[in-house]
Amino acid sequence: MKYTTLPKTDIKVSKICLGTMTWGNQNTEAEGHAQLDYALEQGINFIDTAEMYPVPASPETQGETSRIIGNWLKKRANREHVVLASKIVGRPSDYTAHIRKTGLKKAAIEEAINSELKRLQTDYIDLYQIHWPERETNTFGTRDYKHNPDDEWEDNFNEVLRVFENQIKLGKIRYVGISNEKAWGTMRFLEESKIHGLPRMKTIQNAYSLLNRDFEGDMAEISIREELGLLAYSPMAFGVLSGKYIKGTAADNARLKLFPRFARYSSEQCTEATKLYLKIAEDNNMTLAQMSLAFVTQQPFVTSNIIGATNLEQLKENIDSVNITLNDAVLEQINAVHAEIPNPAV
Repeated sequence: MKYTTLPKTDIKVSKICLGTMTWGNQNTEAEGHAQLDYALEQGINFIDTAEMYPVPASPETQGETSRIIGNWLKKRANREHVVLASKIVGRPSDYTAHIRKTGLKKAAIEEAINSELKRLQTDYIDLYQIHWPERETNTFGTRDYKHNPDDEWEDNFNEVLRVFENQIKLGKIRYVGISNEKAWGTMRFLEESKIHGLPRMKTIQNAYSLLNRDFEGDMAEISIREELGLLAYSPMAFGVLSGKYIKGTAADNARLKLFPRFARYSSEQCTEATKLYLKIAEDNNMTLAQMSLAFVTQQPFVTSNIIGATNLEQLKENIDSVNITLNDAVLEQINAVHAEIPNPAV
């Protein structure tokens, strides 16, 4: 395994982070524990979860993923060997109304952290992230920003950071990060931290893959110049970049078969780009999954690549990708496809 540190901290994390959002829905607790055991054996020490997991979110399963992790931590008694990341939901919506109907108020953040600590059966969370912005902005595959003058959100960056500051002082969280954030929100958080001496966002967890390289715009420069590490999620584009849907080998419990609503990576352009990437991988004696993950991991702004799997075979292939470095010739071929079909999943 390869390691780095969370930016501006002394926390060492594996370049591959174990994503867990299927546990409690597509995966049982036993399967989740098996994945954790195998990942730890392979040197992974970084685990990402969220209060709303598993996905799709529902009142019946809310928090189940973190409870599965908590039971594993208690059973293995190895909390000191792992770095735990979790997230609080952002802007209230019908999708997450079963969790809370308020935004990032002091009481809501405190309740969310306390509830997550209980589920995880731990005294602290290493990295606590805001899952998505509280204001209205273009997230989750929405290409362009369209301003809504009637958005009732008021600037609360300072207030949120002060709540986090108190939670850090209490020892409940160690560091903070953002997720699904845009350039303006990112810089506002960094500005408040700098001017007022408040906790600084260490990481940003955004979607990044061969089908969605939108981060390489303004966000890549911010990430590098401000030392704000990307935790790349959906590097496999919901499994599309395994090639299994093109080849017709997807199992009945494959994510997009179970949940066709997640169509972000299933457009005609995404399919065409995936076919071209598959040919590049096969011409260079790699699986598409290996090439897709290696591409993400070796980017200079990526702190860790969040992989997810529904079985141990997938998990092994995903973890092994850390040992692959794409050469300039392969990168040129990849960039040629990107130039022809840029960001089809944005």
